[in-house]
Amino acid sequence: MTVEVQVYPLEDDGSIPNNQQLSVLVYEGAFKDNPDDIEATFNKNNWRNSWVGGVHDYHHYHSNTHEVLGVQSGTAMIQIGGEEGKMVDVNAGDVLLLPAGTGHKNMKSSEDFRIVGAYPDGAEYNMRTGEPGERPNVLEEIWHVPIPDNDPVYGSEGPLLNHWSVGR
Repeated sequence: MTVEVQVYPLEDDGSIPNNQQLSVLVYEGAFKDNPDDIEATFNKNNWRNSWVGGVHDYHHYHSNTHEVLGVQSGTAMIQIGGEEGKMVDVNAGDVLLLPAGTGHKNMKSSEDFRIVGAYPDGAEYNMRTGEPGERPNVLEEIWHVPIPDNDPVYGSEGPLLNHWSVGR
């Protein structure tokens, strides 16, 4: 059984490239009953190089890999897509799947806000902030990031495979 998934297509805002081919996916309440299982589930589904912490309070993105963020505790308002992007409220148990190039920033969060981050195949991620000198290299990098074989929550089935199977 899969949970409700919100789909957010984002456009390049001139500073943050986002990803024109793949939409942000938000799995509402995917781990609401078991937030402590987030990291193990991501790792089991080959989303590794995981870490536990927060989201930076400035716009940033990764041009060389996709990223999944699972909310282990607390609440936050995350802005995706850059300065004019979408505000997304997240709660413990929610999962955000960010395609390569997607800007994200913590706008506000509860003191107990904690997330698990991970990357397909355990990719080492880069850090980009939308500086003018980053282009056009990042656009080429984003385009070449492969679609993962597994959904970070559901493995060989799930929303990633449904929503990201077209677009490239």
